Amino acid sequence: MAKVEMKDSGVSWVGPIPKTWDMRRTKFLFSLAQRLPHPEDGIVTAFRDGQVTLRSNRRTDGFTNALKEAGYQRVQKGDLVIHAMDAFAGAIGVSDSDGKCTPVYSCCVPNHDASAEFYARCVRTMATTGYVESLAKGIRERSTDFRWATFAEQLLPHPPKAEQDAIVAHLDRATSRIDAMVAQKTRFIELLREKRQALITHAVTKGLDPNVQMKDSGVEWLGEVPETWDTAPLKSFLQLRRDIVGSESSNTKLLSLTLQGVIERDLENPRGKMPASFDGYQRISAGEMVFCLFDMDETPRTVGVAPQDGMLTGAYTVFRPQGELWARYLYYFFLHVDEYKRLRPFYKGLRKTIRPGPFLSIQVPRPTEREAKAIVADLDSATTRIDTLISKTERSIELLREHRTALITAAVTGKVDLSI
Repeated sequence: MAKVEMKDSGVSWVGPIPKTWDMRRTKFLFSLAQRLPHPEDGIVTAFRDGQVTLRSNRRTDGFTNALKEAGYQRVQKGDLVIHAMDAFAGAIGVSDSDGKCTPVYSCCVPNHDASAEFYARCVRTMATTGYVESLAKGIRERSTDFRWATFAEQLLPHPPKAEQDAIVAHLDRATSRIDAMVAQKTRFIELLREKRQALITHAVTKGLDPNVQMKDSGVEWLGEVPETWDTAPLKSFLQLRRDIVGSESSNTKLLSLTLQGVIERDLENPRGKMPASFDGYQRISAGEMVFCLFDMDETPRTVGVAPQDGMLTGAYTVFRPQGELWARYLYYFFLHVDEYKRLRPFYKGLRKTIRPGPFLSIQVPRPTEREAKAIVADLDSATTRIDTLISKTERSIELLREHRTALITAAVTGKVDLSI
């Protein structure tokens, strides 16, 4: 195949483009629509994954609804829609529906020489490369104000219209294959996590012997347990511990309870809101257990084991376990409890909490020490294998998504040979 001659586009995120292409300002490719909405119009939302559709087609929760729809405008199917404040994160796409949207959106109508689908991919590439964010003039972190006035002056690659359509068709085929692989791998991860939880639940409620005889535990919330097991209150395994950090907090690592367990927070690049001060934070030592004793519907996890010394919020409750074995066994048992929301009957009051005293009185199954060691060893081995496979699959998904992004970038800047 003859090599395509390239030339400099003059725009950093674009780089070289084919000699047969030119660069045009957006205002010569699109016009800004300003339409009044119809009374029956539903609300259209631009999502960060590039889909622009009616909220009713996707989800209706998690949005802030305006009391008065001042300035709302009409969106028409086929408009290139850009969310001015969220464009940096990819909230750019072609609307698949008629409807209405807030004035923070730009509804752009392509002229005869522009494909809305091509330029949706083009402008999303501007976002993924960080170019849109670099245009921000404000001081709000992780936000932009990418309005029409700014967008209209941007230089964009402009291949012939037929080539734009060919690029869109090529990307539709290629990204559909990638998306199908991502969906397949995502489902595989879901199945692995279900298997992981099933292994934990079976081991901590029925033990490892498939032929074991079961007996009534005598505790309503536990039901039957293996005949060699007893039940015991949590206070026979755990001792309440509360040690306020105080003025030493500046030298203490900040820990947090998450779905991944107890992890260290990066103070230089924190995710989520940081507290104004660490007054009331408590010290926790490696191997101690942390429990979240308020409504699990509002928290990601009830239980964790500290992998290192540190501090964490006083909202959690810290216990010193009766040895590492029982810490590990109870950790797995409470993963089962979390999965089936078994602590719900123990919540009290409007705030749905369990005080430490009543919590320590809860009866839990107690296998023999030999059985507990076998259960912990078996689950440590099985969950490590599954977690490793999940991590590898998640990494393969990341690589597929990176490849998808690179493919789109190459295509909209003329670096893909469509004749192959």
